[in-house]
Amino acid sequence: MLLVLDMGNTNITLGIYEGNTLRLQSRIATDPTKMEDQYAVELMDLLRLYRLEATAFRGAVISSVVPQLNHALCGAVHKVTGVRPLLVGPGTKTGINIRIDNPASLGADLLVGAVAAVERVGAPCIIWDLGTATTVSVVDKDGAFRGGAILPGVVTGVASLTQRTSLLPSVSVDAPDTVIGTNTVACLQSGAVFGTAATIDGMNRRLMQELGYPAPVVITGGLSREIAAHCDSEMLYVEELLLDGLRLIWEKNKK
Repeated sequence: MLLVLDMGNTNITLGIYEGNTLRLQSRIATDPTKMEDQYAVELMDLLRLYRLEATAFRGAVISSVVPQLNHALCGAVHKVTGVRPLLVGPGTKTGINIRIDNPASLGADLLVGAVAAVERVGAPCIIWDLGTATTVSVVDKDGAFRGGAILPGVVTGVASLTQRTSLLPSVSVDAPDTVIGTNTVACLQSGAVFGTAATIDGMNRRLMQELGYPAPVVITGGLSREIAAHCDSEMLYVEELLLDGLRLIWEKNKK
């Protein structure tokens, strides 16, 4: 089995593969206050819950956007499984030529998503990841990572708005019946869902204009399925995109 972990700012998404098949997907909270042993206990408990042997892993790979926790998570994985995980970063083989100002600054999650998207739909492609932040990445027709954009995450944006205003209540991010909201909750939901969908459509159009040719669009993360349902752009929703990307990167580097 192969253990893959994508550490974001809010959650650590964990996947277990047997060959190319994703056998298990789960999440644990990203917590900067936790120590190596605490993450090891959580990982061990998760394996016990699903009756999986910790000694059955042939490898492990981690992507992270929380550098201060890299050592703790890598150590926890090694303690539990006995294998030393591959941490995606500069020097990792991905098959993607990174053509941005500072290639070393590229977030591991963006690179992993690009690897998986190219495997799914080929190059060129546009990849949206709706998490704590909303990110869009662009891979050109030559298979080179050209850059992208970062926007506030849907939930992050709504939370920031309601926390900083006295009269706006906290709301769930669900699509209201109409774009024109007739009460405060519906107005917030319309902005969050329909506003984000319109942003994605508009950005897709601009990105393809700059590329000079059309590109298939892949979307993943958080509320992506809910938002994609209200987009005019044709998009492929892949829930396990980053986990698949980690598996592919491990295969490229295992020797």
